[in-house]
Amino acid sequence: MPLKYVPFRQESAKEQSVLQNFSRGFRCMETEKILEILNRGMPLYEMEHQETAGMDGSGNLLIRGTCISACAYLKEKGIQADLVYIDPPFASGADYVKKICIRRSAGDSRDIMKTDGASEAEAPRFFEEKLYGDVWEKEQYLSWMCENLLAIKEVMSETAVIYVHLDYHISHYVKILLDGIFGEENFRNEIVWCYSTQGRPKDRFAPKHDTIFCYGKSRAAYFNEEGARIPYTEEYIRSHFQSRDEQGRACRKRFDGGKWRTYYPDEGMIDNDYWLIPYENSRARTRADYVTQKPEALLEKIIKASSERGMVVADFFGGSGVAAAAAAKLGRRFIHCDISVNSIQAARDRLRADGAFFDVLNVLDGVRIYRNPVQTLEKIKKAIPGLKRARRTKRQNESQAAGGSEKPAEQFWNGVISERPAGRVPVHLPDLRNGREQLMDQAFLDYLVNQAVPALDGSVKKAVVCYADRIDKDKVRKFIEDNKKSAVEIELRDLKEVLDGMEEKDRVKFHTEKLADPDEEKNEKRYCVVIEKFVSGQIQEKITAFNRKKERAKAKRGRSFTPIAISKEGLELIEFLSVDCSASSGKWRSAAEVRIDRQGCAVRDGVAAGGVWDGKIYSEELPLRLKIRNICGDETIWML
Repeated sequence: MPLKYVPFRQESAKEQSVLQNFSRGFRCMETEKILEILNRGMPLYEMEHQETAGMDGSGNLLIRGTCISACAYLKEKGIQADLVYIDPPFASGADYVKKICIRRSAGDSRDIMKTDGASEAEAPRFFEEKLYGDVWEKEQYLSWMCENLLAIKEVMSETAVIYVHLDYHISHYVKILLDGIFGEENFRNEIVWCYSTQGRPKDRFAPKHDTIFCYGKSRAAYFNEEGARIPYTEEYIRSHFQSRDEQGRACRKRFDGGKWRTYYPDEGMIDNDYWLIPYENSRARTRADYVTQKPEALLEKIIKASSERGMVVADFFGGSGVAAAAAAKLGRRFIHCDISVNSIQAARDRLRADGAFFDVLNVLDGVRIYRNPVQTLEKIKKAIPGLKRARRTKRQNESQAAGGSEKPAEQFWNGVISERPAGRVPVHLPDLRNGREQLMDQAFLDYLVNQAVPALDGSVKKAVVCYADRIDKDKVRKFIEDNKKSAVEIELRDLKEVLDGMEEKDRVKFHTEKLADPDEEKNEKRYCVVIEKFVSGQIQEKITAFNRKKERAKAKRGRSFTPIAISKEGLELIEFLSVDCSASSGKWRSAAEVRIDRQGCAVRDGVAAGGVWDGKIYSEELPLRLKIRNICGDETIWML
């Protein structure tokens, strides 16, 4: 349950009325939901302090949680952002995946390094896991974006600026939302980011740009003129700076802003609103193998133009952590927020390698997100015996044939199970991307009893509603009984109980050694943790499924297939490990860490060690805890 609700400003309820400008069927219903949420406030949850990197009190934060829950925490703590950049889902209809690399075993890697090459069979293999599904109904997406933007505005300083990064799929709709929330008078720029990537259509111009809308919270929005300048080209200087000032310096004199002004070549110029910035090469050091990663040069340009040293830069859909990394390098403080564990890990590793100081916080907002919302939902579906996708009704098929869309009440039910004597039982699963659906609150209950249940077919006797978190359990049941408008029995299921015991923990065999007479001049360490064996049942299950799929596909083509095999030690399933020498419980402080790259080589405390990882991690002091992250991103901590 939330600790409390953090109120919105009074004028927020008026700002959201922009949703009524749309005319797609049931948008007024979405507007009513937002009004209820705005009247209630942002849910504030307990915060778990997971790790501190570097100095205490840096003010830099990595927050695992939804945008709204993070904003509730920041507002409660009185923390404000001076610059916000967000790169939210684009409503593109695509599923985004992460490639999981199965490295060669240590012995194979050493043999390959000796022969200076690898055959196709010896090369690393990959399977894919979903990061998130960018599949939304426009109405739901815009409602979700409206809530997020209103929450973000709550934690922006009066001179703050927000940049909203989108593309052609939804940008024109969100522009109207931004006008309503931040005010048309506070619109600053529509920036077009141009790039060139592989693949070009044959029937139209290649879509090679994104749109970034820039708004100030007020007319006093900060703009760093010096930071926004770019150097003149040599050609421009030769053709335009042909005058001389009193000291004989080359200059350009022009009548500008009602008076004569003098410009000099070394001052540079404020850039145009279209930027040609290439994507970073896949081999670049700053690439985090994160599918939606944006180039650091793009974020540097934004940060320089709309902030100065010491200001706070926030990204509430942080992805790989590019905004936080760029902010740290430019002397700004940063707040990185994302609902995905993989995002927090990517940003944490990147910032740690750059030597940044920060705290990692986890919002305890109901069910524990397993890596990311998409994978959590897949686990939930497996945990409910007999769950099948809901069949479309005759009414739904007729509506679609006529060009209509399903109503939210019909979309509310994700699947069905069969029970005796109830028969066909519809099931609702919360959309874990959406903070509104994670919490069974008054707005959710109103919708459940007044819209979702009455929309069910008359033959339905029972429905199952799963939830991640709720208000007081007794109040929930009493409200349902007092207000439901049909005889349908409503069974409530807590997702924490549904998922309980499903997650198989990784296992490790290790021992700690005290090294004899370390050479301090060579910075040799005093202790060593040796990983003897690592087992991950979940990864082995995925590898088995991958092998079967590939074997069937190759067999159809009459080709042989060499299956992926894990060594008896299983060290190739480890991506990262760290030891804590400061405490046996509480927040983590990394005293030493090792990251293993795709070739199986070790990077120790940010420095490439050379050669294949030997299964060891060294520390100066006696290690008390060991943390291991497998190649899929699951982290487990063991006491030493």
